[in-house]
Amino acid sequence: MSRLATRFGQLKSQQRKALVSYVMAGDPQPQVTVPLLHQMVEAGVDVIELGLPFSDPMADGPVIALAAERALKGGTSTLDALNMIKEFRQKDTRTPVVLMGYLNPVEVIGYEKFVSYANECGVDGILLVDLPPEEAADFDTVLKKFDMDQIFLLAPTSTDERIQHVAKQARGFIYYVSLKGVTGAATLDVAEAAARIQKIKAVTDIPVGVGFGISDAASAKAMGQAADAVIVGSAFVKQFANLAPEQAVLETVNTVKELRAALDELV
Repeated sequence: MSRLATRFGQLKSQQRKALVSYVMAGDPQPQVTVPLLHQMVEAGVDVIELGLPFSDPMADGPVIALAAERALKGGTSTLDALNMIKEFRQKDTRTPVVLMGYLNPVEVIGYEKFVSYANECGVDGILLVDLPPEEAADFDTVLKKFDMDQIFLLAPTSTDERIQHVAKQARGFIYYVSLKGVTGAATLDVAEAAARIQKIKAVTDIPVGVGFGISDAASAKAMGQAADAVIVGSAFVKQFANLAPEQAVLETVNTVKELRAALDELV
């Protein structure tokens, strides 16, 4: 059983919701990432989503796009990000780690080489934002060879056909984008998102996580009532745009604790 399946199974048995945290690898400096991941797990994160810095992050809003710029300026490459996970695994062999990025760097490295090394480093799943499920078969074949999960996105605009397609292909969990727009968007219609999540859950037993627009304890708790996981990114990443790294880490950890406490109120 994969780390993702194990973690979601444990949480389900405890009637708890997963807190998935997004961190941009190498932001603001390479040496910050691994200690930050350990502190976030200690504070209550269940699954780590590590962003691969890319120069043209078309699905990301300004907060995460700027984080990618900072990471690239600091010298963090795709392979550096994988090596951060390898370092993280020296102390933590249980917390699932999912990569979130774009197709181009993976194609440059090559599917087999990339997935093989990601597996060696301890990656559990991969979400490539710009690889639609209808075109993902070749990549998925390589992932299955290394027992890794392919994570797919669904959105408010996803058709019934797309939902069925993703439900058949996805492993690990399905990432429901709660908003029309980019990461960090501000307006969240909880009722609409909850209805869409229920529609997805009606056709699959795979856990459904919801992200985009979740920025505080109240929104996390509201979406946790419908989803199996809440995914938070911009609320963490924005700290590193405005604060010194040490203070940003402290604020991020405090936010994790607030989100964890809010989700645990649903038990």
